[in-house]
Amino acid sequence: MSSGRLGVSPRAANSRPGAHWCSATWRGGCGLTANPVDASAGTVGGAAPPLRTWQRKALVEYLRRSPEDFLAVATPGAGKTTFALRIAAELLADRTVSQITVVAPTEHLKTQWAQAAARVGIQLDPTFSSSGITSSDFHGIVVTYAQVGLYPAIHRRRCTARSTLVILDEIHHAGDSRTWGEGVREAFAPATRRLALTGTPFRSDANPIPFVQYERDRNGLTRSRSDSSYGYADALRDNVVRPVLFLAYSGEARWRTSAGEELSARLGEPLTSEQTAQAWRTALDPRGDWMPQVLRAADARLTVVRQHGMADAGGLVIATDHASAKAYAELLRKVTGKAPVVVLSDDGTASAKIAAFGASDDRWMVAVRMVSEGVDIPRLAVGVYATSASTPLYFAQAIGRFVRARRLGETATIFVPSVPVLLGLAGEMEVERDHVLDRPHREKLLDDDLVAAANKQEDEDTDDKPKFTALSASAHLDQVIYDGASFGTGAAPGTAEEEEYLGLPGLLTSDQISTLLSKRQADQVAAQKRAAADRKAAGGPAVPEPVAVPTSSFARRQMLRKQLNTLVAAQHHRTNRPHGQIHAELRRLCGGPPSAQATIEQLEERIATIQTWS
Repeated sequence: MSSGRLGVSPRAANSRPGAHWCSATWRGGCGLTANPVDASAGTVGGAAPPLRTWQRKALVEYLRRSPEDFLAVATPGAGKTTFALRIAAELLADRTVSQITVVAPTEHLKTQWAQAAARVGIQLDPTFSSSGITSSDFHGIVVTYAQVGLYPAIHRRRCTARSTLVILDEIHHAGDSRTWGEGVREAFAPATRRLALTGTPFRSDANPIPFVQYERDRNGLTRSRSDSSYGYADALRDNVVRPVLFLAYSGEARWRTSAGEELSARLGEPLTSEQTAQAWRTALDPRGDWMPQVLRAADARLTVVRQHGMADAGGLVIATDHASAKAYAELLRKVTGKAPVVVLSDDGTASAKIAAFGASDDRWMVAVRMVSEGVDIPRLAVGVYATSASTPLYFAQAIGRFVRARRLGETATIFVPSVPVLLGLAGEMEVERDHVLDRPHREKLLDDDLVAAANKQEDEDTDDKPKFTALSASAHLDQVIYDGASFGTGAAPGTAEEEEYLGLPGLLTSDQISTLLSKRQADQVAAQKRAAADRKAAGGPAVPEPVAVPTSSFARRQMLRKQLNTLVAAQHHRTNRPHGQIHAELRRLCGGPPSAQATIEQLEERIATIQTWS
């Protein structure tokens, strides 16, 4: 393959191989706003977007060191693609490399990468096949990890024949299977440069990822080492991403097990892992009441966001499988009066549908997992997490579809089942995770294998036991999670209390969100006290103050969490410290996980601790 003629600036033309024409400019602190070469046919050029602070710092570090391998870890929405293409333009310009290979997780992302590269004058062929041939119109190719795993020898020959920069997008996918990992290592070992990109958190298994460096930390654990790291907390502080509100819905679930036993539980209460998985699946069943109620609430929230600052805001329902996706689409049609866009992984028009939805003002799209990673639809502002996936990696990538900021004040709202694992992940959005090789295969959350087992459809021809059957499920707003803190005292669907949270303004700063949520919670508590006083005045049963301790562990934990959140809100108003920072300080002093996963004893200790603060 030939990359075509490179039109190089005089400084680049006179530089020795490996020396970057812009290094002196960067040492002087000046930002580069144009590509170093012209935009004529077959050359690298075009209007390069201005770089964000983290991108400039990472670029300076890259050009200073000129490393063979470089790992950039940046939260979804931070601009990893822009950063990578800038590196590619620099290396093509000074002839460090003469061709580019981008490896992406999905077919759709191949097209997205080619389009993004074309906007800055780098022409990439997303249709490259096992023939190993492409046109001289291109500077390089885009392939998937699956393609590399199948034909590593083709890519190894390309890297051996010509100096190549390999961009490994979402490098953690190289660990999805042994074939992919070994294929990536074999194919790109001869590459001149390798630039690995990933969002956070990293994988939760113990398989080393090709071309990622690992080192021992002070605790003796072997962790991945990044060359540049930019987490969600950093991006939120810089207004690069949107703040995310999580509306967690609980409710009663009833199901019949494969043994024929009928069980019922409140979603989110303490259960075994298997029972939690079954209650979760029951809630997501489109034939119950939970999903219709949550979809109605999500559509109401989308209407508010559209009416107050984001006229083109879109919503996305992430489903577990094709059958569920189609059923959710029918529910949305009944709620909105219009059929949503449905994207399925076996649909040959999926990429075109995603692109069309991104450019339209349609309200809703329903998709299976293929839209959870890398897909760039900045107008997505409301999401429904209607999938059983529970790993930190998948959750972070899915939520990353909604956080891409376009203007100051835009927020994202995600509706989630009130399941401990999801509440914990929602409360730890700002936590950065490395890939640790020395720990058990699974993090101590909810094992995805258990969820898969609960979702498995048994074969009637080989198993005469009754199938797992979801019988009924109702929805109830449990809490709102923001900045690591929990707000609200619960609300039934369609009530004024629920509307108070669904009706939050569409454009809010982070401080305004905390203030409004604290006020909503205070108003709810005050209303409950007034109602209790009115009942007592009318001769009804007296309600003791404080409220009697509930007998069930679930109710007890709920009461303690609300009490803790009220105290944290009061501390926030006294000190102006963020809620999340106060919760983090309590966790540091008392130990234990986020409040959504804390035990009764841990919650009581935190309450006692914060009550001692002046």
